[in-house]
Amino acid sequence: MKKQLDKTTGAIALFFAGIFVLNLIACKKETVMSSANQDQLKAATVQTNAASNYISNEEVLIDLLVFIPCANGGAGEDVQLSGYLHSITKVTINGNSVHAKVHDQPQGISGTGTITGDKYQGTGVTQHEFKGSLVNGQYEETYVNNFRIIGQNNGNNFLIHATFHVTVNANGVVTSYVDHATTECK
Repeated sequence: MKKQLDKTTGAIALFFAGIFVLNLIACKKETVMSSANQDQLKAATVQTNAASNYISNEEVLIDLLVFIPCANGGAGEDVQLSGYLHSITKVTINGNSVHAKVHDQPQGISGTGTITGDKYQGTGVTQHEFKGSLVNGQYEETYVNNFRIIGQNNGNNFLIHATFHVTVNANGVVTSYVDHATTECK
C-alpha cells in the first residue's frame, strides 16, 4: 500500500531528519577528523559542489535500568547495566544530497539483576542510515537495532530486534515503509 504525503509533510520529515543528523554531530564528545577530511571541508566552503565529510568515533558512557521479563524464574527483574557504547558517525554532504550513517555497539556493558544478583552482558549492534536530496526532498531512511541482554542462566536472555525503513520520492509519495519490532526470551 502506498501512502501519499503532500510536499509540506515531506519537507517537514526531511527537516526533522536533518535536525536529527545535526544533533548527532553537535552532541559528540570526541571528534576524529583526518587531515584529508579537514582539507575537503575547507575546500567545500569554497566550492559549493564539493563534498564535505564528517566522521566521529567516540565512546559514550551508558547507565540504564532494563526490565528483563524472563529473569528470576519468569517473574522478571530489573537489571542495572553500565559500560560504554562505541559509536561511529559518518556524514557526507555535497551540493545535492546528505548521507549519514551511525553504527553503535556495546563495549563492556554489563550489569546485575536487582533481585537475584545474576550477571548480565549487554550486546548487539544498532545501525541508522539516512540519504536525502537537498534539491527535491526525496529521502530514504533505515534503522536496524539488535539489543541483547544475555544472562548467565538458561531462559533469561532478552532479545530485542527492531527494523524501520521508509522511502519517499520527490513527489512526497511513500514508496516503501517497514516498521517491525520483536522481543524474545530465550
